[in-house]
Amino acid sequence: VEKGPFSVEWLAQSSRGGARPTAAARSSRECPAGPAALRDREAAHRSSPGHEEQTGGSPAPGRPRTKFSAAQLQELERSFREQRYIGASEKRRLAAALNLSQSQIKTWFQNRRMKFKRQTQDAK
Repeated sequence: VEKGPFSVEWLAQSSRGGARPTAAARSSRECPAGPAALRDREAAHRSSPGHEEQTGGSPAPGRPRTKFSAAQLQELERSFREQRYIGASEKRRLAAALNLSQSQIKTWFQNRRMKFKRQTQDAK
């Protein structure tokens, strides 16, 4: 199966430095077929064997969703009430104290700020 110039497989390989666009991919870039052809190609890819739709209940690949404990949430909420944006040293401290990664702390704060924004907008 020939992949388009920007397929997931091609991008993954190109980020590792191992991929070159195929002749068909180069020619399609030089002479674009238009949005209809792109939609058809994407639809064919989605219906190909081995491609699971993420809405079907199968878990997304990668890291599973973190279930925060009540104690972790309490400490994260306390820290959020003090300061909505977390600094590097506080992020390291919380990560060590709560046995979470710094990226989990950062993501929790990002999500919590969005929740706070929605709550304040809904209240108006």
